Amino acid sequence: MFKMNKGVIGLDIGSRVIKAIQFKESNNGYQLERFGTISIPPELIVDGSILDSPRVVEAIKELIANTKIKTKDTVLSVSGHSSVIIKRISLPEMTEEELSESIKFEAEQYVPFDIEDVNLDFQILGPGEDDGQIDVVIVAVKKDKIEEYVSTVKEAGLRPIIVDVDAFALENMYEINYEIEDNRNVALVNIGANTINMNIIKGGFSLFTRDSALGSNVHSEALQRDFALSYEDAENLKRGEEVVVKSRNQTLTINEPQVVKTLENASEEIIGEIGRSLDYFRNATVQEDVDEMIISGGCVNINDFQNILSDRLGIEVNKAEPLKNISIPKNFDREYLQEIEPLLAVTIGLALRRVGDR
Repeated sequence: MFKMNKGVIGLDIGSRVIKAIQFKESNNGYQLERFGTISIPPELIVDGSILDSPRVVEAIKELIANTKIKTKDTVLSVSGHSSVIIKRISLPEMTEEELSESIKFEAEQYVPFDIEDVNLDFQILGPGEDDGQIDVVIVAVKKDKIEEYVSTVKEAGLRPIIVDVDAFALENMYEINYEIEDNRNVALVNIGANTINMNIIKGGFSLFTRDSALGSNVHSEALQRDFALSYEDAENLKRGEEVVVKSRNQTLTINEPQVVKTLENASEEIIGEIGRSLDYFRNATVQEDVDEMIISGGCVNINDFQNILSDRLGIEVNKAEPLKNISIPKNFDREYLQEIEPLLAVTIGLALRRVGDR
């Protein structure tokens, strides 16, 4: 029997853009059913904290109404180096039930917060390198961080069923669209406005994750500073739109040599942070290198960022294609989807989740 199932809402609450996606799932895979984005002012969410919940609630309501999504079941995600801890550790061999009972005790030495202040989860990856050991990923997220996002989503009239982590949503996106290679380290890097999420995977397993409190806002801030622009004008210029600077009687374009230089200088700050994350990875492993980097987020479309990143790090860098294996009905604007696709990596990873997934 050919069976179509209504999917959940993948809701990515970014600090500048909120994105929502719903798929239909069938025996033939996934089909895009509903999709939309809405921009929000930069003061509503700062450093991953929701500072103006009522306005974020209204934005989510407007987004859901515009996309005509009917389901309420929602998968959302959180990230942030100060509130999300992900550790891959080795433990004495035990069953999942035994680990469930002892996870608080095992996690205490790896979590720099009061263990009572976090929600814990884990996944057993398999046998460890040493006999009698298992490799386990533990995830700890501050309870107040989860409550902040969950309550906002509930107030918007939705039903949160899963709270994921951005880094793992990237992994979900990768697994549905790319061939898993056992001996190849692939770094999935999502560069948002204020956060960089990195997840390095090998053979279908996560080796290393790290969130950094830096993002493409450094480009906007540099444009504001160098050309005396408003935040909105800086954002428009960054996206490739022409901007008129009345005080200088000048029209700026993305290809203006001065603009190119400003963006390149700002990119160096982001590239430096990504490089430091790779150094952490090398030190956490037996000096393994990354074979490929797949980048997503708004930073991807900034002037020549992909090539500069590849040159500086000496790594093959490719743009994420999170819709590669998703069926797109004819009623969607394919040109627009192609333009915005790199921004949807986390959102698509969330929309692929189901209750009971690991």
